[in-house]
Amino acid sequence: MKIDTMCVQGGWQPGNGQPRQIPVYQSTTWRYSTSEEMGKLFDLEAPGYFYTRLQNPTNDIVADKIRALEGGVGAILTSSGQAANFYALFNIAQAGDHVLSAASIYGGTSNLFTVTMKKMGIEVELVDQNLPEEEIAKKFRPNTKAVFGETLSNPGVRVFDIEKFARLAHAHGVPLVVDNTFPTPVNCRPFEWGADIVTHSTTKYMDGHAATTGGAIVDSGNFDWTLHADKFPGLTTPDESYHGIVYADKFGKGAYTTKLVAQLMRDLGSQVSPFGSFILGLGLETLHLRMPRHCENALKVARFLTTRPEVEWVNYPGLESDPDHALARKYMPGGTCGVLAFAVKGTREDAGRFIDRLKFVSIETHVADSRTCVLHPASHTHRQLSSKQLAEAGVPEGLIRLSAGIEDADDIVADLEQAFAG
Repeated sequence: MKIDTMCVQGGWQPGNGQPRQIPVYQSTTWRYSTSEEMGKLFDLEAPGYFYTRLQNPTNDIVADKIRALEGGVGAILTSSGQAANFYALFNIAQAGDHVLSAASIYGGTSNLFTVTMKKMGIEVELVDQNLPEEEIAKKFRPNTKAVFGETLSNPGVRVFDIEKFARLAHAHGVPLVVDNTFPTPVNCRPFEWGADIVTHSTTKYMDGHAATTGGAIVDSGNFDWTLHADKFPGLTTPDESYHGIVYADKFGKGAYTTKLVAQLMRDLGSQVSPFGSFILGLGLETLHLRMPRHCENALKVARFLTTRPEVEWVNYPGLESDPDHALARKYMPGGTCGVLAFAVKGTREDAGRFIDRLKFVSIETHVADSRTCVLHPASHTHRQLSSKQLAEAGVPEGLIRLSAGIEDADDIVADLEQAFAG
């Protein structure tokens, strides 16, 4: 099936007399007739369900649709995009390990990596993704376990060179993990460019309606854990908490996702609710229709902003003048996303006054849904930082992140125009 058809038909294929829509298995547990049947589930000797913290049929149906959209071999849903990024790395890294990450990533993910995971003994080193390959190659260490980047960065909307980082990661025997939240698989499929694991905040475009939080992890099945067995003992040596199972030997291409469920979901939770998955499933059915409209509207807004004397600069890879335009055309020829960044001339107070004058474009700590919204990091997410600290973090005082919705683009432009006029 082509990707448009997969958005609608993927995941759930009802049989004769079964419900057309995905059933919601709103249950924490399952009943079995014999102790032996239940025991086989706990030994990972038989497929089935016994507790929703580990797996649930509704969650698995929606995860399978996302797996198909990305072209992977397995997928797991989580309670948020933050949980997805944490689990994706923690599944293969432990205390004493090192991870390389692009510096141009979402602030919450950066804090997760450099503060919280640091407390767990995992060092995540942030690097400039525009450095030459030979410079980045020098940063790899014997204990490096993964490379991470965002296809399109949040909030700067910079394009990650997937092939470049896949070459670097594979040359050093580690997988490339790519957060594909902003373009979604409708506009970019990182596995086709060498990525090994893909993550998503499904809270964004996949849900598309600001209705439910969630995340997803998709495994390509292409990374050979046994080829680098010494680097990944969690997958290639016996797991004593599961009767000495060696995941790579027993589950082959399903090793990564099986370990993630059997260990991390079992011990840490962060499972999405079945009803949340149902809502996500509804959003996925129209993803292929919404993404072109988001991109079309964002491009029109970006072009408008480049004409305004009040605007210092605009970041949107869809613009021919954008420094990442060529990379965007390579990886996302059908369009990037609906998110753009621009800076209003003046102080952070000037930027705040501008967004205060917007009418239907709302101020929200959110991005990438059907309604247009804005965020001024210096006044909101980075409010605690001084002007000097903002500059060091690469967040200019005037920077505004705008997420173009699927309304009429002329109305979005008109709202911005009247706010500038004020």
